Amino acid sequence: MRLSPAPPRLSRSPALLVLALPLAAALAFSDETLDKVPKSEGYCSRILRAQGTRREGYTEFSLRVEGDPDFYKPGTSYRVTLSAAPPSYFRGFTLIALKENREGDKEEDHAGTFQIIDEEETQFMSNCPVAVTESTPRRRTRIQVFWVAPPAGTGCVILKASIVQKRIIYFQDEGSLTKKLCEQDSTFDGVTDKPILDCCACGTAKYRLTFYGNWSEKTHPKDYPRRANHWSAIIGGSHSKNYVLWEYGGYASEGVKQVAELGSPVKMEEEIRQQSDEVLTVIKAKAQWPAWQPLNVRAAPSAEFSVDRTRHLMSFLTMMGPSPDWNVGLSAEDLCTKECGWVQKVVQDLIPWDAGTDSGVTYESPNKPTIPQEKIRPLTSLDHPQSPFYDPEGGSITQVARVVIERIARKGEQCNIVPDNVDDIVADLAPEEKDEDDTPETCIYSNWSPWSACSSSTCDKGKRMRQRMLKAQLDLSVACPDTQDFQPCMGPGCSDEDGSTCTMSEWITWSPCSISCGMGMRSRERYVKQFPEDGSVCTLPTEETEKCTVNEECSPSSCLMTEWGEWDECSATCGMGMKKRHRMVKMSPADGSMCKAETSQAEKCMMPECHTIPCLLSPWSEWSDCSVTCGKGMRTRQRMLKSLAELGDCNEELEQVEKCMLPECPIDCELTEWSQWSECNKSCGKGHIIRTRMIQMEPQFGGAPCPETVQRKKCRIRKCLRNPSLQKLRWREARESRRSEQLREESEGEQFPGCRMRPWTAWSECTKLCGGGIQERYMTVKKRFKSSQFTSCKDKKEIRACNVHPC
Repeated sequence: MRLSPAPPRLSRSPALLVLALPLAAALAFSDETLDKVPKSEGYCSRILRAQGTRREGYTEFSLRVEGDPDFYKPGTSYRVTLSAAPPSYFRGFTLIALKENREGDKEEDHAGTFQIIDEEETQFMSNCPVAVTESTPRRRTRIQVFWVAPPAGTGCVILKASIVQKRIIYFQDEGSLTKKLCEQDSTFDGVTDKPILDCCACGTAKYRLTFYGNWSEKTHPKDYPRRANHWSAIIGGSHSKNYVLWEYGGYASEGVKQVAELGSPVKMEEEIRQQSDEVLTVIKAKAQWPAWQPLNVRAAPSAEFSVDRTRHLMSFLTMMGPSPDWNVGLSAEDLCTKECGWVQKVVQDLIPWDAGTDSGVTYESPNKPTIPQEKIRPLTSLDHPQSPFYDPEGGSITQVARVVIERIARKGEQCNIVPDNVDDIVADLAPEEKDEDDTPETCIYSNWSPWSACSSSTCDKGKRMRQRMLKAQLDLSVACPDTQDFQPCMGPGCSDEDGSTCTMSEWITWSPCSISCGMGMRSRERYVKQFPEDGSVCTLPTEETEKCTVNEECSPSSCLMTEWGEWDECSATCGMGMKKRHRMVKMSPADGSMCKAETSQAEKCMMPECHTIPCLLSPWSEWSDCSVTCGKGMRTRQRMLKSLAELGDCNEELEQVEKCMLPECPIDCELTEWSQWSECNKSCGKGHIIRTRMIQMEPQFGGAPCPETVQRKKCRIRKCLRNPSLQKLRWREARESRRSEQLREESEGEQFPGCRMRPWTAWSECTKLCGGGIQERYMTVKKRFKSSQFTSCKDKKEIRACNVHPC
């Protein structure tokens, strides 16, 4: 979904009159109507004054502002929906927003700006750019746009819509196509603007909440977290107007904070259950990993709950993970209608909101508590340049999820005598049966498995299941329906075809325990959905009671406990499994002792027989340890085939392998081999010789350190004379004498029989500055005579130690 900002308003000029009208407008007005309009007036004024066929109390078309507020907050965006109740429809429409008591002839008469959500459905009118109309004339039952409220001081605003159906226009100055919103007093800034009225409905109603995540890399590509993206477990409840789970402009409770930052519903559920008198049903649904999946892969998370006259509001929330403290949800959604009935269906697109407890600006920002805590608010596209929702033009954030709340049953005598629509009562009695298979041709399935055994062994309503496998999906853009099919059923001897059988509703949730401490009673009810066709009386019970224990004894050493929560889903999808339920300590013993009451219970549960369900797999095991103790390795996890596949081969993988990374392995020091021992550093008396080696690899990550790189050893030559100076002088004279003789021989000719040698080269530089190095010099052959028969006529080399002093 992409939003287009409102175009700049055009100044009114005569040129505006000659622009072509949209097709919807052409259909909306007769020639007679146009003739009556003065030529000097602009098109905006003409659409306001156009009047067509109108019926008093005509309610099949409606204009609704999200949340049904009576006030607007300046600069805030509101979702505006124009809809037709089936089987009605409309081909075209016009939508405008005017200041109260203004005619619309001037630009300043219009209030706020519209933003396009779907360009294929809506566009701005070419001749009146402040108004919204259809993009193409066709049958439709619903359109949506955003309306950005005007600045402070504007006063009340009138949102008005016209509907084009065939050649008839319905334009209501009062009624369901007109909505009046007045500016919210600044003293109420930050408070959820949703007035809650007393409910006048009778009986109870049961609803199913279904959550569809639409937060994906395709819809929100900026910095999308490819790993670990998910929605946390859904937590909420149906409650009275005296209890607020959370609201925009309020402060997050500890439970809301834990959901917002950690995705943990435990504390939130405890807070809800502590309000037992104000709460009818606790709403819980499983987490969704990853955050978005096609519906044919896995069913969307859902939960059922009930409402009654005093507890007719519904609130829930779920964390967008990973994130600092971002969530989506509904706050105090009223399911009671002004006509004393129960809302049949609510469809709401959701954007993320900030809980005000963490100051991170990106999905994976480090924890940074917000001190002091701020109020809960919706995220905007101008919060921070690093935000994944940032838009320098300030457009609206693309919705990340959708929630559908649909009524599935009603109990007791209803107050309102007018059904919500023609099919309303039928929808409550039985699910609509499909006459034809609407599976797309691009989806290739196996045959359906046989029906499983009924989950109920009595005449209580149960379910049975069958499955099929998706073999191929030829067109990935076309979603394939679910691979599971459920059907209501009853135990043996209770067939729906039996004319004397009553069809009963499901049991409504247990009532709260009659007392808060000790042994009490609780009850639950159901009602007859269809009486026997043979006219006999239904004998099945419509009410059940049972004992309930909140605290076994009420004394200073006793715990005050919350009521037991709903049973978790069975651990097995077929056959025998286990299910659990939990409760919490509401108040510790007054005497300071430990609370001994149990906080969890487990019992067996029986699901349909496994042999009728193909390709049933156990949950994945925990990941194995990494295959290495340091560095890069692999780890695995497995699952098992719990039942034999009856329809073809089971192609599901039973083992998964992924890379794992542990701290780097230690690297020891590496050295070269020792060098040769050097010559003695003394020509007489006691001296030493050395040898060295070089470091090739320094130690890393805690490896073994380097040993010594220099070794010394004593050396002793002949004794030195008592007068060292005289001895040195004699050695120097002898060395110079030998050198002179050598030079004389070289100048005279051959040093060796048969060859002439060049003089010795100078000594090379020392290989080290300290610690013992080596110097070299060379004598090469200058000329070899033909008469030479000696092998001694070849190049010569000498080596000596140098710089033997320690480093």
